[in-house]
Amino acid sequence: RALHRCRRPGAEMVELPFLPFCALLGALGVVCVAFVSAWCQQWRGGFAWDGSAQMFNWHPVLMVTGMVVLYGAVALVYRLPLSWSGPKLPWKVLHSALALVAFGLTVLGLVAVFNFHNARGTPNMYSLHSWLGLATVLLFSCQWLAVFPSFLLPWPPAWLRALYKPVHVFFGSTILMLAMASCVSGINEKLFFSLKNGTTAYAYLPPEAVFANTLGLLILLFGVLVLWALARPGWKRPEPDSVDTRQVL
Repeated sequence: RALHRCRRPGAEMVELPFLPFCALLGALGVVCVAFVSAWCQQWRGGFAWDGSAQMFNWHPVLMVTGMVVLYGAVALVYRLPLSWSGPKLPWKVLHSALALVAFGLTVLGLVAVFNFHNARGTPNMYSLHSWLGLATVLLFSCQWLAVFPSFLLPWPPAWLRALYKPVHVFFGSTILMLAMASCVSGINEKLFFSLKNGTTAYAYLPPEAVFANTLGLLILLFGVLVLWALARPGWKRPEPDSVDTRQVL
């Protein structure tokens, strides 16, 4: 009765369909990758794999693609309505495989920046951006290594999987937030280093600064929308874990 009195007509939120939201989010992810690629091509000299500044340009492209856009897709696999019924094993495999691809792109991005620094004699790991980035990658590595034996192999008991699942979800969101912070701080750091000595200073907002700042906002918008989708109760798998959800490789 008290619950009935508290509810008013029209008080319920209109449920936003997941698939149109997912399509919009996917389009935003493509825009993020297109923006970072265009920035590196238009203003930073394009791409190469030879230790030059053009090799460095692979770093932001691969990090945004792997640690933000693809990782966001990884996080939302179990929000797809198709994953709510039937065996869960194919979705486990898809979730893990996409995470592994994202990790591979991230490793290539690290190789690009370390090779660039080493070729120029630039010190590694001295900035806050580099600390955040490495912490994100290490946490991502630990997450994947913990998930593989916990959910894809038959050894752990069901109670241990149930105990670890909320930890996995929490650190999944944490990794995405750290990736967003790393990308935004990296964009800012690159602009500070680049827009000087013969170029228009960053403080005067030349076109490159406006474009890169917009890229940072798009990355933040994408990440926030992913976190929002993860927090919506109506988009979570509705049924409790069953025998199918504990299916292993």
